[in-house]
This record gives sequence, C-alpha cells and structure tokens, in this order.
Amino acid sequence: MTDLHPFIAGLPKAELHVHHIGSASPRIVSELAARHPDSKVPTDPEALVDYFTFTDFAHFIEVYLSVVDLVRTPEDVRLLTYEVARDMARQNIRYAELTVTPFSSTRRGIDEKAFMEAIEDARTAAETELGVILRWCFDIPGEAGLEAAEETTRLAVDLRPEGLVSFGLGGPEIGVPRPQFKPYFDRAVAAGLRSVPHAGETTGPQTVWDALNDLHAERIGHGTSATQDPVLLAHLAEHRIALEVCPTSNIATRAVTDLDRHPMKEMVAAGVLVTINSDDPPMFGTDLNHEYGVAARLLGLDERGVAGLARNAVEASFLDPAGKARISAEIDAYTEQWLAP
Repeated sequence: MTDLHPFIAGLPKAELHVHHIGSASPRIVSELAARHPDSKVPTDPEALVDYFTFTDFAHFIEVYLSVVDLVRTPEDVRLLTYEVARDMARQNIRYAELTVTPFSSTRRGIDEKAFMEAIEDARTAAETELGVILRWCFDIPGEAGLEAAEETTRLAVDLRPEGLVSFGLGGPEIGVPRPQFKPYFDRAVAAGLRSVPHAGETTGPQTVWDALNDLHAERIGHGTSATQDPVLLAHLAEHRIALEVCPTSNIATRAVTDLDRHPMKEMVAAGVLVTINSDDPPMFGTDLNHEYGVAARLLGLDERGVAGLARNAVEASFLDPAGKARISAEIDAYTEQWLAP
C-alpha cells in the first residue's frame, strides 16, 4: 500500500475541531509550568508524556483543567495562541477554527478585554507572518454550569472579537444535558454566530438530537454515537450537517475502544459529511497530519480520497466563499501536481 504520509504532510488543510489550550505543545506547556511553579503540571516535556496518559474522560478533564490553570496573564494567552498557529503552519493548515474557552481565563483573573486583545493580536500576526487564518469558536465549559453559559454568551455577544465566528459547548456530556443551554445558544445565533456544540461523544445519539433541536447545531463536535441511530445518520446526511471526527481523541478518552472499531466508516457509508480533526493534539500525542493518516487507513483511501477529506473540511467551515474557493483550489492543484506522471 502507498505511504500517504508525504502526500498528507504537504496537503493544504483546514481544521474545525481543535481546542486552544488543548493545542499547547509540550514545549509551551513546560514553559508555562516553569512560569507558574505552584502548578502540579511537570516542567519536563518528557514527563508530560506520562502526565497526558488518561484513564478515562473524567481524568482527561482533570488534566486539561490543570493546563488551563497555567494560562494566567494576557502574555500567556498571546504566546500560546501564536505558537499554536506556528505548529499549524508546519502541517500546512491554511485555516483553523480554534475553540476558545474565555470563561476559563476570565474567571482566573485575566481581564476580559485584555484576553480579547491577546487572541486577536496573535490571530492577525499568524495570518501575516505564518499564512494561517484563524477564527474563533467561543465555547461554554459544560461542567461549569449555567454561570459559565451566561458569562460566555455575554463575552461572545457583547465583546465579540473580529475573528469570532461560532459558539460551542464542550466538557463532559454525562450529567450535562444539552437542552438547558438553549437560551444561550438562542442569543448567540440571534447575534449571528454559528452553532457547533459537542454531542454524542460519550453519550448516545439522543444528545446529538438535542444539539440539533435545542441548540441549532450546524455541525456536531464528535457525534461518535450517531451511527447507533440510522434515522439520525440519514438526517445528518440529508442536511449536510458535518461531523467533526477526532479518531485518536476518541481512543484516548475511551469514547471508542480501539481504532478499528471507530464508527467513521459507517458515517461515510451513510453519506454524512465527515471532517477530520485533532481535538487536543499534544495531549493525545497526535497532530492533524497523523489523523489524516488514521482516516486514510480506516477508510481505505488513496491520495484523491484524502484530498476529498480536506475539501470536506473547507466545505463545512465558516470561512467566506472566496476563502473556501481559494483553499479548495490549492488542494486540487496540489493533488494534481502530486499525481502528475
């Protein structure tokens, strides 16, 4: 079988499901940990490998929040954001919708306007200096309840930074029913933001229905359990509601037992618009290039098939039409050049 990794490495890509703090590389995490020595997070990048080995989803959330606690100043926010974009540029990611959880930073004392200025400064620098277009999804940390929902909605609607395009809901699903967040998504959507909640990662397909019916979801974060409901799959396919699939993440958090049992094949067979994403890449020992390799193996794809996945992400993105056309053309030109005799 052809080694697709060289092709994937150079392929222009878009990423739609990747978390801001969850994208902090071991180098950046160790630097932040050294700045804040009262943290329990290791300062040794090698020790972080063991630290980022999760027993279950609850343990992942615990570790994730310990890294969140390392981002305490606007300078920390700016550094993290720009370095995430640098890592994306190395993978030929042209466009990314980065999920940002402002509540986690503002409740730790970072001034809300300084937070917005920090991410926006990094965004404009990343586009100018690295060629990476960043947009934001502000998400509610579900485990923090309705207080976090109210604050996130206020920050998104009243202090809306230029790069903000969508509104999400992350964190644990078990014990955090989606319908309670309806009023907040109503306000965000009315303000022109697009709805992209996590759903069906560690719970059943009803959570996905709740996200669609109560939260106006236009894409679904993960949606792993959607394959348990043929009616739901048909609905997603008919309405071109994309699933943001994160294969390695699903294994790391034990949402799926092993890669060969990942439901991605069933999603594609049902005609669902599937996009490939890395979620919290350094924490899961992965990156977007690796995730494309995983998907290619599971789906039995050649170069054109992999390029099709890249185009899916562009189609499902909230980039403007001209931007979509430009990146799609880059994907096609790169693929044709690669395959030329």
